[in-house]
Order: sequence, then C-alpha cells, then structure tokens
Amino acid sequence: MTPVVLRAEDVHVVRDGRPILAEVSLTVRAGEHWALLGANGAGKSTLLGLLGALVHPTRGSVEVLGHRLGRVDVRELRAHVGHVDPRHPLTSPLRVQDVVLTGLTNSVEPLPRWRPEPEQRERAERLIRTLGLAEHREARWPTLSQGQRGRTLIARALMPEPRLLLLDEPATGLDLPGREQLMEALGKLRREHPRLATVLVTHHLEELPAHTTHALLLREGRPLAGGPVTGVLTADQLGKCFDLPLALERHDGRWSVRTARRA
Repeated sequence: MTPVVLRAEDVHVVRDGRPILAEVSLTVRAGEHWALLGANGAGKSTLLGLLGALVHPTRGSVEVLGHRLGRVDVRELRAHVGHVDPRHPLTSPLRVQDVVLTGLTNSVEPLPRWRPEPEQRERAERLIRTLGLAEHREARWPTLSQGQRGRTLIARALMPEPRLLLLDEPATGLDLPGREQLMEALGKLRREHPRLATVLVTHHLEELPAHTTHALLLREGRPLAGGPVTGVLTADQLGKCFDLPLALERHDGRWSVRTARRA
C-alpha cells in the first residue's frame, strides 16, 4: 500500500463566527499530484494552510506525514513540508543559488557563519537545473521575472528533501512563456522525484500540469467532488463548481475550458 502523506477528515474552519471550510475530507498518498480548484473565496488557500500545518482546524482532524495537528510540534513538522507561495516576502538582492540554499535554514537571509556542505551545494545545483534556472544561478533576486522567482522558490522548498510540496497558485502573474516553463519544470520534477506528493491550488484549469492525478473541487468552503481527475474534472462538475455552463477539452494531458454556448 502506498503510504499516506496527508489525511484530513471532516475538517471545519470557522473564523469570527463565519464558516470558511466545512466537511472537507482528503487523503493524499506518496507520488500523487492533487489540484485544489474553486472560485475566489472557496477556501482553497485556507485548506492548503491546514495541510501545511500553518493553521489548525476548528473541528475535525488533519494528519501531515503521520502526525496529527494539535499533537505535534508544528515548527518541526513544517521543516518536512515544502510550501511555495509566489508572494514570498524575500526582498534581499541574493543570487538564485543563495536563495535556494536558504531552504536549508528556513530563513530569508543566509545565516551568519553558516556554510553549506559540498553535498548541499550539489543538491542546490541539481534543483536549479531541474527547475530550468541554470542560466540564472548568479542572477540577483530583484532582476528575476515572476516566473523565475516562482521556480527559484520551488527549488528552495525542495532543499530539505520534503515528502510533500504545497503550491499556492504558482502561476500567478505569469505570462504564457512563464507559465509553460513552470509546467515543464513541474513535469521534470515529477519524473526525478517519483515519491514526492504535491498539492497545487489554482482556479484556472490551464495552470494544471499534465501529470495531475487527483483533484478536489471546493464551492463556498464545501467539497463538491474529489478523487482521480478523470471523474472530477468534467464539464458538469466544473460547471457546478463555478456556476457556469462550461465546455472542457483536454489535449496531451493539459486542460482548456470555455463558457459553453447555451442552446
């Protein structure tokens, strides 16, 4: 049996008396690649925060890498989960290779007197190549495009060799070439790390990698459908999720969607 990386059971989140998530259950196994989809305000980022041990459920249980939230030191647990947010607060003019190495110290600056081991530098170099950044390893953070920054942050998140990678709208702000470079990099990452599990948040189907295996649709904080993509990502299910009549197509593993013409 493939090991479980994430398990959420009947999760509810309430903030200031307002329900954000309700009755959400999800099981992610090693090597699976999940998409969380829904309209703005559907609760996607809140759920991702739960899965990354950044917040706790109001009710229900969440287990991350075999540890139940509320019974584990979340600071230690977070060290084993890669969480990528393109709105990362990094502003320092570090080089790409230095940004990637800060993934080992979980800091936004290199720690004083800390020096990476040769094998750590080699790992950083491999990740830089995998994410398509070899030509930019010496480039400074402020000079990078949004897409280059996003791929740098993914490489950074993978430095501690996590079993789980969480991606919060990684294609935000990318133009078409940037988005396609990201998709290519994620595909290469899957091939080189077959046991890595990923959960990606988006509300655009065009931003889903071709290797996406499972999906969860959220509508107003509640799960509408979840499971293998072939049964979840259908025009009917997505139409209910976004409250629109939709036409869905898939070519070479990638999705495209448009509003369907009414009869």
